[in-house]
Amino acid sequence: MTTMTNVPDENAAPPPDLRGRAHGDRVMSAIKLLADNYFRFIERHDYNPDHAGHNPDSAMTLTVTEREVVALDENVAALTFAAPGGGDLPAWQPGCHLDFHLPSGRRRQYSLCGDPADRTRYRIAVRAIPDGGGGSVEMHGLRPGATVTVRGPRNGFPFVGHGRALFVAGGIGITPILAMVRAAREAGMDWQFVYSGRSRESMPFLSEIESWDQSRVFVRPDDEFGLPSAQDLLGRAPVGGAVYCCGPAPMLELVRSRFPDTSASALHFERFGAPPVLDGEEFEIELASSGEVLAVPADRSALDVIRERLPGVGYSCQQGFCGTCKVRVLAGAPDHRETRLSESERADEMLICVSRSSGDRLVLDL
Repeated sequence: MTTMTNVPDENAAPPPDLRGRAHGDRVMSAIKLLADNYFRFIERHDYNPDHAGHNPDSAMTLTVTEREVVALDENVAALTFAAPGGGDLPAWQPGCHLDFHLPSGRRRQYSLCGDPADRTRYRIAVRAIPDGGGGSVEMHGLRPGATVTVRGPRNGFPFVGHGRALFVAGGIGITPILAMVRAAREAGMDWQFVYSGRSRESMPFLSEIESWDQSRVFVRPDDEFGLPSAQDLLGRAPVGGAVYCCGPAPMLELVRSRFPDTSASALHFERFGAPPVLDGEEFEIELASSGEVLAVPADRSALDVIRERLPGVGYSCQQGFCGTCKVRVLAGAPDHRETRLSESERADEMLICVSRSSGDRLVLDL
């Protein structure tokens, strides 16, 4: 077992079960993100039809078969989907997500958190965010019998099922991590798991997690322990092993910045939203439809600026892998920072969520 360099204070004993109830209802005794070229390999080869038998760009119609509330605050719903006529769905691995094309026109990505061995259904979990972009609320409105259009599965967060690993999840970031920990347990790996959230009531899947080996699990709600430190999150990082992290931006930035202080050899993570703009320079965008010129500051994305003028512009992942925000470039040379487009596509297209300009101005077909 991995030597634990960070453990909770024995004098501040957690409640009898992981949800804070006074009675136990189960036995509880029982350096950098992968390089861009590696992600291109994952995106373009791992799911190439010649290799996997399924093109993730092909649309599938799926039917909601089950809806289950999986957090005590009732703000997280697990949705199960199947093919309308039954039968097997395309295979997936821990870390995969689906692209949902919702009736409103919104496109959103959600991680698969079910059982990869069960090819008859997909399962995801969604936290409702009333003041967000509307996608989570729309997903929460889906009921059994509803149909949705889906593309995928895709994997931008690959899991290596051997060696030693620390899994770190924050809030709804548990969804891809859940499938990874299950796989690690089944493979007999040496693993540790740190799960953080605002409160036990807001943290989904605690009923399952409390059935795992609790010597490997540290559940730390903020309202009981305070905001997590780097030691809280990374203190169990295995020597020579891997760290897998998914959660809100502050957690990811803390893990990324302090990962070099650990003795682990690999860091894998997945973001909820747009990454910060690094090494950006100011440039201009000309909208071909109106001739209007917009200034893109060094610390903002082209998508952010364009949305202020064109709120209906399509986007989804904001990380350069889904392709929803692809725009034709009529003049200028893009600085491509995505992991999606082929070299031929890059000749006259760009993803405005992450890519920038190599010159002073781009003219876009908007």
